[in-house]
Amino acid sequence: MLSAADLGVADLGVDVLVESRVRGTAVVLDPAGAVMLSVGDPSAVISPRSTVKPMQAVGMLTAGLDRAFAGLRAPGSGAPGEAPGIPAELLAIVASSHSGEPEQVAAVRAVLAAAGRAPDDLACPPDLPLGRLAQQRHLAAGGGPERLLMNCSGKHAGMLACCAGSGWPTEGYLDPAHPLQRRIRAVVEELVGGPVAATAVDGCGAPLFGIPLLGLARGMRAIAVAGTGPASPRQRVAAAMRAFPARVGGLGRADTELMLAVPSIIAKDGAEGVTVAATSAGFAAAVKIEDGSQRAAMPVLIAVLWHAGAFHADAGADLARLAELASPPVLGGGVEVGALRVVLDAAG
Repeated sequence: MLSAADLGVADLGVDVLVESRVRGTAVVLDPAGAVMLSVGDPSAVISPRSTVKPMQAVGMLTAGLDRAFAGLRAPGSGAPGEAPGIPAELLAIVASSHSGEPEQVAAVRAVLAAAGRAPDDLACPPDLPLGRLAQQRHLAAGGGPERLLMNCSGKHAGMLACCAGSGWPTEGYLDPAHPLQRRIRAVVEELVGGPVAATAVDGCGAPLFGIPLLGLARGMRAIAVAGTGPASPRQRVAAAMRAFPARVGGLGRADTELMLAVPSIIAKDGAEGVTVAATSAGFAAAVKIEDGSQRAAMPVLIAVLWHAGAFHADAGADLARLAELASPPVLGGGVEVGALRVVLDAAG
């Protein structure tokens, strides 16, 4: 096990110069779920931000989400063996931080329709599409901020659908005391293996549960390794993310690109430099960048999983694409003049 109390995790270099150093915390679990690599203190409580959405989606499946879709699917529709209720492509949008691409927005509308709700019923704030191309197209068409376009709208639509399916009031559905949020919190605690340390408010207005980075890795691993027997909420979320990775983030987004490169993995990034991933074989990793910047989070995640042997154990992994994602270039004059390099040795 590689461990150190205070490590620099990534250097950003230009030619022969180290231009900046990023610090952070990381943890990797082996296929048995034991810690095999740690950088910093993974027991410290963090704000997981959107990385917890797959866990929230598992919670929603236990809280009436399927019931909102009862009778909406024709017999025999959906993928072979798919459980009744919410289709996998819509479950993926519930677990997403989407880019606001047209097919993603259409999926959010479909979840709202199942709930009998409209975009104005979403309690997330109006926003522009998160994806750069989607935002440019929206602005060029004369559009402005909309609740539907906010990257968390899929999660919020799912929460409204849960309320519809369980007969709960939609008013105050983001209140931590609401039955929906109490159910989601209980599922998150079950997945991470311990109690929520604190409850704050996320950028979208939903409850934000403070958990250890180690708990985040354990929770994602629990979803990724869900068995192949009768469909469970964990198994269904993992299958939806693997089948529809472009719904979870968007083309060009780090978590989507990682899932496209490694079919067995599920991955989710979040604001403030947090990211998490786990494979069906049981490897898992979580990263928190100290200053909240995003640029090093995914390269560090890929590097520590690579160091652990997670990708070489997966025959379907695109190692060449992973190498590109792990070391994004620094450009000067339109050509590559440097790169981000992950370092796991002591900073001195």
